[in-house]
Amino acid sequence: MERKNIIRGFKKLRVWQDAVELYVLACKILSNFPYELKKVASNSIDAAHSVSRNIAEGYSRKSIKEYLNYLNFALGSCGEFCSCYHSFYKAKQITKEQFEKIDQLHYKIENELIQLIKSLRKKMDENDWEDSF
Repeated sequence: MERKNIIRGFKKLRVWQDAVELYVLACKILSNFPYELKKVASNSIDAAHSVSRNIAEGYSRKSIKEYLNYLNFALGSCGEFCSCYHSFYKAKQITKEQFEKIDQLHYKIENELIQLIKSLRKKMDENDWEDSF
């Protein structure tokens, strides 16, 4: 049974769907880190997961200013996760293939977020936003 309401509309956003995929990919690759790196892997997985969570929370707020604020948090989490996987690659803790898979999806999400933020700022500037249910 599919449950729908206005608050769950974020699930239709491609950027949210891609961000969930980034979390899944991060889990697959980083869950195999050795014990001494579990905390680092866990923090990195959380950074990846934070992207989709912030998109959903901002969408659910319904105020365009709050929505934009949470999208900027999501963009910040993207930057944090980017730093993580670049460091892992440089330290030879992930393979080139794993790095490329993550980087390709991550790059797509960054650009989707930037475009969504630009679009919402335009709506805000034009007073073209309905913030009631």
